[in-house]
Amino acid sequence: MGLELAERGHEVHFITYSNPIRLDPGIPRIYYHEVEVSTYPLFQYPPYCLALASRMMEVAEDYGLDLLHVHYAIPHSISAMLAQQMSAPKRRLPFITTLHGTDITLVGTDASYFPITKFSIEKSDGVTSISEDLRRQTVKVFGISSEIRVIPNFINTGLYIPRDDKSGAVAYAPKGEKLLIHISNFRPVKRVLDCIRILAEVRKHVPAHLLMVGDGPDRGAAEHLARELNLARHVSFLGKQNHVERLIPLAHVLLMPSETESFGLVALEAMACGVAPVATRAGGVPELITDGENGFMETPGDVAGQAARTIALLTDDSLQRRITAAGRARAMEQFSTERIIPQYERYYEDVIGR
Repeated sequence: MGLELAERGHEVHFITYSNPIRLDPGIPRIYYHEVEVSTYPLFQYPPYCLALASRMMEVAEDYGLDLLHVHYAIPHSISAMLAQQMSAPKRRLPFITTLHGTDITLVGTDASYFPITKFSIEKSDGVTSISEDLRRQTVKVFGISSEIRVIPNFINTGLYIPRDDKSGAVAYAPKGEKLLIHISNFRPVKRVLDCIRILAEVRKHVPAHLLMVGDGPDRGAAEHLARELNLARHVSFLGKQNHVERLIPLAHVLLMPSETESFGLVALEAMACGVAPVATRAGGVPELITDGENGFMETPGDVAGQAARTIALLTDDSLQRRITAAGRARAMEQFSTERIIPQYERYYEDVIGR
Protein backbone atom coordinates (compact mmCIF):
# COMPACT_ATOMS: atom_id res chain seq x y z
CA MET A 1 0.00 0.00 0.00
CA GLY A 2 2.83 2.37 0.85
CA LEU A 3 4.51 1.66 -2.46
CA GLU A 4 1.31 2.34 -4.38
CA LEU A 5 0.66 5.62 -2.52
CA ALA A 6 4.22 6.79 -3.16
CA GLU A 7 3.81 5.94 -6.83
CA ARG A 8 0.78 8.26 -6.88
CA GLY A 9 2.82 11.16 -5.47
CA HIS A 10 2.23 10.87 -1.72
CA GLU A 11 5.01 10.96 0.86
CA VAL A 12 4.89 7.78 2.94
CA HIS A 13 6.67 7.09 6.23
CA PHE A 14 6.94 3.55 7.62
CA ILE A 15 7.30 3.56 11.41
CA THR A 16 8.05 0.08 12.73
CA TYR A 17 10.63 -2.08 14.51
CA SER A 18 12.10 -3.59 11.32
CA ASN A 19 12.26 -2.72 7.65
CA PRO A 20 9.31 -4.25 5.73
CA ILE A 21 10.63 -7.24 3.75
CA ARG A 22 9.30 -6.01 0.40
CA LEU A 23 10.49 -2.43 0.87
CA ASP A 24 13.63 -1.94 -1.20
CA PRO A 25 15.83 1.09 -0.38
CA GLY A 26 15.95 4.22 -2.48
CA ILE A 27 12.31 4.37 -3.58
CA PRO A 28 11.23 8.01 -4.11
CA ARG A 29 8.89 9.53 -1.49
CA ILE A 30 9.25 6.58 0.91
CA TYR A 31 10.95 6.85 4.30
CA TYR A 32 11.59 4.27 6.98
CA HIS A 33 11.86 5.07 10.70
CA GLU A 34 12.98 2.32 13.05
CA VAL A 35 11.42 2.02 16.48
CA GLU A 36 14.16 1.25 18.98
CA VAL A 37 13.06 -0.61 22.08
CA SER A 38 15.50 -0.61 24.98
CA THR A 39 15.60 -3.41 27.50
CA TYR A 40 15.58 -2.37 31.14
CA PRO A 41 15.87 -4.65 34.19
CA LEU A 42 12.75 -2.93 35.49
CA PHE A 43 10.59 -4.42 32.73
CA GLN A 44 10.08 -8.12 32.14
CA TYR A 45 8.94 -7.27 28.59
CA PRO A 46 10.15 -4.25 26.55
CA PRO A 47 7.40 -1.57 26.33
CA TYR A 48 7.14 -1.51 22.52
CA CYS A 49 3.79 0.33 22.43
CA LEU A 50 5.25 3.28 24.32
CA ALA A 51 8.38 3.42 22.18
CA LEU A 52 6.20 3.27 19.05
CA ALA A 53 3.97 6.10 20.29
CA SER A 54 6.98 8.31 20.94
CA ARG A 55 8.45 7.56 17.52
CA MET A 56 5.10 8.28 15.84
CA MET A 57 4.94 11.69 17.51
CA GLU A 58 8.54 12.51 16.60
CA VAL A 59 8.09 11.60 12.94
CA ALA A 60 4.77 13.43 12.74
CA GLU A 61 6.36 16.62 14.06
CA ASP A 62 9.62 16.37 12.10
CA TYR A 63 7.95 15.63 8.76
CA GLY A 64 4.58 17.33 9.17
CA LEU A 65 2.50 14.18 8.68
CA ASP A 66 -1.15 14.72 7.75
CA LEU A 67 -2.32 11.53 9.39
CA LEU A 68 -1.27 8.16 10.78
CA HIS A 69 -2.61 4.96 9.22
CA VAL A 70 -2.12 1.99 11.54
CA HIS A 71 -2.71 -1.64 10.71
CA TYR A 72 -4.21 -3.99 13.33
CA ALA A 73 -6.05 -2.46 16.25
CA ILE A 74 -3.78 -4.02 18.87
CA PRO A 75 -1.27 -2.69 19.61
CA HIS A 76 -0.94 0.03 16.99
CA SER A 77 -4.17 1.98 17.54
CA ILE A 78 -3.31 2.63 21.16
CA SER A 79 0.15 3.85 20.18
CA ALA A 80 -1.38 6.16 17.56
CA MET A 81 -3.87 7.53 20.10
CA LEU A 82 -1.03 8.34 22.52
CA ALA A 83 0.94 10.02 19.73
CA GLN A 84 -2.15 12.01 18.83
CA GLN A 85 -2.61 13.20 22.41
CA MET A 86 1.06 14.11 22.81
CA SER A 87 0.91 16.13 19.58
CA ALA A 88 -2.35 17.86 20.46
CA PRO A 89 -0.84 21.06 21.93
CA LYS A 90 0.93 21.78 18.62
CA ARG A 91 -1.11 20.16 15.86
CA ARG A 92 -4.00 17.91 14.95
CA LEU A 93 -2.89 14.36 14.11
CA PRO A 94 -5.82 12.13 13.07
CA PHE A 95 -5.32 8.38 12.76
CA ILE A 96 -7.04 5.63 10.82
CA THR A 97 -7.11 1.99 11.94
CA THR A 98 -7.38 -0.84 9.43
CA LEU A 99 -8.67 -4.14 10.80
CA HIS A 100 -7.11 -7.19 9.17
CA GLY A 101 -8.63 -10.09 11.07
CA THR A 102 -6.51 -11.58 13.84
CA ASP A 103 -6.75 -8.34 15.80
CA ILE A 104 -10.48 -9.08 16.02
CA THR A 105 -10.87 -12.85 15.80
CA LEU A 106 -7.97 -13.77 18.11
CA VAL A 107 -6.45 -10.90 20.08
CA GLY A 108 -9.55 -8.78 20.50
CA THR A 109 -11.77 -11.55 21.81
CA ASP A 110 -9.24 -12.47 24.51
CA ALA A 111 -10.88 -11.25 27.72
CA SER A 112 -7.73 -9.43 28.82
CA TYR A 113 -7.56 -7.42 25.57
CA PHE A 114 -11.28 -6.96 24.85
CA PRO A 115 -11.80 -3.57 26.58
CA ILE A 116 -8.70 -1.92 25.13
CA THR A 117 -9.38 -3.27 21.63
CA LYS A 118 -12.91 -1.86 21.70
CA PHE A 119 -11.60 1.42 23.10
CA SER A 120 -8.89 1.77 20.45
CA ILE A 121 -11.35 1.18 17.62
CA GLU A 122 -13.86 3.67 18.96
CA LYS A 123 -11.18 6.32 19.52
CA SER A 124 -9.86 6.04 15.94
CA ASP A 125 -10.72 8.97 13.66
CA GLY A 126 -11.47 6.44 10.94
CA VAL A 127 -11.76 2.66 10.77
CA THR A 128 -11.57 0.40 7.74
CA SER A 129 -12.04 -3.33 7.34
CA ILE A 130 -10.69 -5.55 4.58
CA SER A 131 -14.00 -7.40 4.13
CA GLU A 132 -17.68 -7.08 4.87
CA ASP A 133 -17.52 -10.29 6.91
CA LEU A 134 -14.85 -8.82 9.18
CA ARG A 135 -16.87 -5.62 9.55
CA ARG A 136 -19.90 -7.67 10.68
CA GLN A 137 -17.76 -9.66 13.12
CA THR A 138 -16.32 -6.49 14.62
CA VAL A 139 -19.74 -4.93 15.13
CA LYS A 140 -21.10 -8.17 16.59
CA VAL A 141 -18.20 -8.95 18.93
CA PHE A 142 -17.44 -5.42 20.14
CA GLY A 143 -20.75 -3.66 19.66
CA ILE A 144 -19.03 -0.91 17.69
CA SER A 145 -21.40 1.93 16.88
CA SER A 146 -19.02 4.08 14.82
CA GLU A 147 -18.76 3.67 11.06
CA ILE A 148 -16.43 0.97 9.72
CA ARG A 149 -15.73 1.45 6.03
CA VAL A 150 -15.04 -1.68 3.99
CA ILE A 151 -12.07 -1.24 1.65
CA PRO A 152 -10.95 -4.66 0.44
CA ASN A 153 -7.44 -5.92 -0.12
CA PHE A 154 -5.96 -5.24 -3.52
CA ILE A 155 -3.36 -6.47 -5.97
CA ASN A 156 -0.90 -4.91 -8.37
CA THR A 157 -1.98 -6.71 -11.53
CA GLY A 158 1.12 -5.47 -13.33
CA LEU A 159 3.37 -7.24 -10.83
CA TYR A 160 1.28 -10.36 -10.28
CA ILE A 161 0.89 -11.70 -13.80
CA PRO A 162 0.21 -15.13 -15.37
CA ARG A 163 2.99 -17.25 -16.80
CA ASP A 164 1.20 -19.61 -19.15
CA ASP A 165 4.30 -21.59 -20.08
CA LYS A 166 5.01 -22.24 -16.36
CA SER A 167 8.69 -21.69 -17.10
CA GLY A 168 10.71 -22.32 -13.99
CA ALA A 169 8.41 -25.03 -12.62
CA VAL A 170 10.90 -27.65 -13.75
CA ALA A 171 13.14 -26.64 -10.85
CA TYR A 172 10.57 -28.17 -8.49
CA ALA A 173 8.85 -30.67 -10.77
CA PRO A 174 11.59 -32.02 -13.08
CA LYS A 175 9.43 -34.87 -14.38
CA GLY A 176 6.66 -32.56 -15.52
CA GLU A 177 4.42 -33.04 -12.48
CA LYS A 178 1.61 -30.58 -11.91
CA LEU A 179 2.55 -28.00 -9.32
CA LEU A 180 0.41 -27.11 -6.28
CA ILE A 181 1.27 -24.25 -3.95
CA HIS A 182 0.32 -23.17 -0.43
CA ILE A 183 1.42 -19.89 1.16
CA SER A 184 0.74 -18.95 4.79
CA ASN A 185 2.21 -18.38 8.24
CA PHE A 186 1.63 -22.05 9.11
CA ARG A 187 -0.58 -21.31 12.11
CA PRO A 188 -3.23 -23.90 13.09
CA VAL A 189 -6.01 -21.77 11.57
CA LYS A 190 -4.36 -22.27 8.15
CA ARG A 191 -4.81 -26.08 8.36
CA VAL A 192 -1.50 -26.74 6.61
CA LEU A 193 -1.71 -30.48 7.32
CA ASP A 194 -4.75 -30.59 5.04
CA CYS A 195 -2.47 -29.55 2.17
CA ILE A 196 -0.36 -32.67 2.67
CA ARG A 197 -3.49 -34.84 2.83
CA ILE A 198 -4.89 -33.21 -0.32
CA LEU A 199 -1.63 -33.95 -2.12
CA ALA A 200 -1.87 -37.60 -1.07
CA GLU A 201 -5.33 -37.85 -2.66
CA VAL A 202 -4.34 -35.93 -5.78
CA ARG A 203 -1.32 -38.14 -6.45
CA LYS A 204 -3.59 -41.18 -6.68
CA HIS A 205 -4.86 -39.65 -9.94
CA VAL A 206 -2.28 -37.09 -11.14
CA PRO A 207 1.50 -36.77 -10.72
CA ALA A 208 1.85 -33.63 -8.62
CA HIS A 209 4.35 -31.75 -6.48
CA LEU A 210 3.49 -29.34 -3.63
CA LEU A 211 5.31 -26.12 -2.75
CA MET A 212 4.85 -25.11 0.89
CA VAL A 213 5.82 -21.44 1.22
CA GLY A 214 6.13 -19.81 4.63
CA ASP A 215 6.97 -20.82 8.15
CA GLY A 216 5.31 -21.11 11.52
CA PRO A 217 4.30 -23.43 14.36
CA ASP A 218 2.76 -26.17 12.19
CA ARG A 219 5.65 -26.54 9.77
CA GLY A 220 7.25 -29.36 11.76
CA ALA A 221 4.00 -31.29 11.92
CA ALA A 222 3.51 -30.85 8.17
CA GLU A 223 7.02 -32.13 7.43
CA HIS A 224 6.41 -35.11 9.71
CA LEU A 225 3.10 -35.93 8.00
CA ALA A 226 4.76 -35.73 4.57
CA ARG A 227 7.34 -38.30 5.68
CA GLU A 228 4.68 -40.45 7.31
CA LEU A 229 2.64 -40.56 4.08
CA ASN A 230 5.78 -41.21 2.01
CA LEU A 231 5.39 -37.84 0.29
CA ALA A 232 8.57 -36.09 1.44
CA ARG A 233 10.14 -36.11 -2.03
CA HIS A 234 6.93 -34.66 -3.49
CA VAL A 235 6.81 -31.65 -1.14
CA SER A 236 9.23 -28.69 -1.09
CA PHE A 237 9.22 -26.60 2.09
CA LEU A 238 10.63 -23.27 0.91
CA GLY A 239 10.29 -21.23 4.11
CA LYS A 240 9.56 -17.51 3.98
CA GLN A 241 9.91 -15.93 0.57
CA ASN A 242 10.08 -12.19 -0.19
CA HIS A 243 8.83 -12.41 -3.78
CA VAL A 244 5.88 -14.77 -3.97
CA GLU A 245 4.87 -13.12 -7.25
CA ARG A 246 7.73 -15.12 -8.81
CA LEU A 247 6.59 -18.43 -7.35
CA ILE A 248 2.81 -18.35 -7.70
CA PRO A 249 2.70 -18.23 -11.53
CA LEU A 250 4.65 -21.51 -11.64
CA ALA A 251 1.76 -23.40 -10.04
CA HIS A 252 -1.43 -24.84 -11.50
CA VAL A 253 -3.52 -24.72 -8.30
CA LEU A 254 -3.33 -22.78 -5.04
CA LEU A 255 -4.44 -24.63 -1.90
CA MET A 256 -6.00 -22.45 0.82
CA PRO A 257 -7.73 -24.85 3.26
CA SER A 258 -8.00 -22.32 6.11
CA GLU A 259 -10.40 -22.64 9.01
CA THR A 260 -11.19 -18.97 8.47
CA GLU A 261 -9.86 -16.07 6.42
CA SER A 262 -10.85 -12.44 6.84
CA PHE A 263 -10.26 -11.92 3.12
CA GLY A 264 -7.87 -14.44 1.58
CA LEU A 265 -5.23 -12.21 0.00
CA VAL A 266 -3.15 -15.14 -1.23
CA ALA A 267 -6.15 -16.37 -3.23
CA LEU A 268 -6.34 -12.95 -4.90
CA GLU A 269 -2.62 -13.10 -5.65
CA ALA A 270 -3.14 -16.51 -7.26
CA MET A 271 -6.11 -15.31 -9.32
CA ALA A 272 -4.09 -12.36 -10.61
CA CYS A 273 -1.32 -14.80 -11.58
CA GLY A 274 -3.70 -17.05 -13.51
CA VAL A 275 -3.64 -19.79 -10.87
CA ALA A 276 -6.89 -21.43 -9.78
CA PRO A 277 -7.60 -21.24 -6.02
CA VAL A 278 -9.12 -24.19 -4.19
CA ALA A 279 -10.19 -22.65 -0.91
CA THR A 280 -12.69 -22.97 1.92
CA ARG A 281 -16.04 -21.28 2.30
CA ALA A 282 -15.02 -19.28 5.37
CA GLY A 283 -14.96 -15.67 6.53
CA GLY A 284 -14.56 -13.16 3.72
CA VAL A 285 -13.48 -15.67 1.05
CA PRO A 286 -16.93 -15.76 -0.66
CA GLU A 287 -16.58 -12.01 -1.22
CA LEU A 288 -13.59 -12.79 -3.43
CA ILE A 289 -14.27 -16.21 -4.97
CA THR A 290 -17.43 -17.18 -6.80
CA ASP A 291 -17.54 -20.96 -6.50
CA GLY A 292 -17.23 -22.69 -9.85
CA GLU A 293 -16.64 -19.43 -11.71
CA ASN A 294 -13.20 -18.13 -10.72
CA GLY A 295 -12.19 -20.73 -8.12
CA PHE A 296 -13.61 -23.40 -5.86
CA MET A 297 -14.68 -23.45 -2.22
CA GLU A 298 -15.37 -26.37 0.09
CA THR A 299 -16.10 -26.70 3.80
CA PRO A 300 -13.05 -26.36 6.08
CA GLY A 301 -11.71 -29.83 6.85
CA ASP A 302 -13.25 -31.44 3.76
CA VAL A 303 -10.02 -32.85 2.35
CA ALA A 304 -11.82 -35.16 -0.07
CA GLY A 305 -13.85 -32.29 -1.52
CA GLN A 306 -10.82 -30.03 -1.96
CA ALA A 307 -8.82 -32.88 -3.47
CA ALA A 308 -11.62 -33.62 -5.95
CA ARG A 309 -11.69 -29.97 -7.06
CA THR A 310 -7.92 -29.98 -7.45
CA ILE A 311 -7.96 -33.19 -9.49
CA ALA A 312 -10.64 -31.76 -11.76
CA LEU A 313 -8.53 -28.67 -12.46
CA LEU A 314 -5.40 -30.72 -13.13
CA THR A 315 -7.10 -33.14 -15.49
CA ASP A 316 -9.41 -30.81 -17.42
CA ASP A 317 -7.49 -28.16 -19.36
CA SER A 318 -10.63 -26.37 -20.55
CA LEU A 319 -11.93 -26.12 -16.98
CA GLN A 320 -8.62 -24.74 -15.77
CA ARG A 321 -8.46 -22.18 -18.60
CA ARG A 322 -12.00 -21.01 -17.86
CA ILE A 323 -11.42 -20.70 -14.09
CA THR A 324 -8.05 -18.97 -14.37
CA ALA A 325 -9.24 -16.51 -17.04
CA ALA A 326 -12.22 -15.56 -14.88
CA GLY A 327 -9.97 -15.21 -11.82
CA ARG A 328 -7.57 -12.90 -13.60
CA ALA A 329 -10.48 -10.81 -14.89
CA ARG A 330 -12.00 -10.49 -11.40
CA ALA A 331 -8.67 -9.44 -9.91
CA MET A 332 -8.26 -6.74 -12.55
CA GLU A 333 -11.83 -5.48 -12.53
CA GLN A 334 -12.62 -5.52 -8.80
CA PHE A 335 -9.40 -5.62 -6.76
CA SER A 336 -6.68 -3.83 -8.72
CA THR A 337 -4.65 -1.05 -7.15
CA GLU A 338 -6.20 1.38 -9.63
CA ARG A 339 -9.62 0.60 -8.18
CA ILE A 340 -8.82 0.33 -4.45
CA ILE A 341 -6.08 2.87 -3.69
CA PRO A 342 -8.30 5.84 -4.68
CA GLN A 343 -10.81 4.64 -2.08
CA TYR A 344 -8.13 5.07 0.60
CA GLU A 345 -7.19 8.48 -0.79
CA ARG A 346 -10.79 9.65 -0.57
CA TYR A 347 -11.06 8.30 2.98
CA TYR A 348 -7.85 10.09 3.98
CA GLU A 349 -9.25 13.36 2.64
CA ASP A 350 -12.53 12.75 4.47
CA VAL A 351 -10.82 12.10 7.83
CA ILE A 352 -8.33 14.96 7.48
CA GLY A 353 -11.12 17.37 6.52
CA ARG A 354 -13.41 16.63 9.45
